[in-house]
Amino acid sequence: MREDLTDRPSGAVDVTVTGPAVRGEVRNHADFIWSVADLLRGDYKRSEYGKVILPLTVLRRLDGVLEPTKERVLERQRSLPKRLDPILNRITGVQFNNTSDLDLRWVLDDPPNVADGLLAYVAGFSDNVREVFERFDLDVQIARLDAANLLYLVLGRFADIDLGPENVSNTEMGYIYEELIRKFSELSNETAGEHFTPREVVELMVNLLFIEDDDLLRKPGTVKKMLDPACGTGGMLSVSEQYLNEQNPPGAA
Repeated sequence: MREDLTDRPSGAVDVTVTGPAVRGEVRNHADFIWSVADLLRGDYKRSEYGKVILPLTVLRRLDGVLEPTKERVLERQRSLPKRLDPILNRITGVQFNNTSDLDLRWVLDDPPNVADGLLAYVAGFSDNVREVFERFDLDVQIARLDAANLLYLVLGRFADIDLGPENVSNTEMGYIYEELIRKFSELSNETAGEHFTPREVVELMVNLLFIEDDDLLRKPGTVKKMLDPACGTGGMLSVSEQYLNEQNPPGAA
């Protein structure tokens, strides 16, 4: 149901039990990422921390998603007359790719040119991902961090955390991002609800949405479409997917 950033074939499901242990792990990841704020203090206002932390969290996730197929994508790209994203996306298993020879760790291997390397790496993404980073004004933050001699340190901190799909599921990644948004909102004197709907509320809404259709949704072959016109972090879609998987466990008749 949910198109997300993960290295797996289209149609695969991601069922995650969001109990206390998982939520604790999510909080640990979010706290580690937010510790980057210690490096930004003085050069950035508290309300500006999210301008750096949020886009680099997305970048680190994408970096981890594409890592297993990186070499195969580069090899295939060299054999093509021009960039053909549909072909490369079949290799990555997701709706994006990166044709740069670099990744985050390669960028960090050249400290004097870390800004140029990072810009080149981001430019290697397919158009849909580059548009995301353009909306984040990531190039502006890269230049600002580089001018403050912080870029290498900040990028190194992100490289230290594994946000790949083998370590962090889609649902967990959604929680992490929402936790970061919550922290950002607190520093900006805003309420988190201005940016996302808390998962507890989402779970209630999903239960109310499906309550009349439980029997129908258990029937083999049933196909239903769901639209969230303001999906944000995708919480409504991922919780709905989890609900449907709970109603139709593997091996059920």
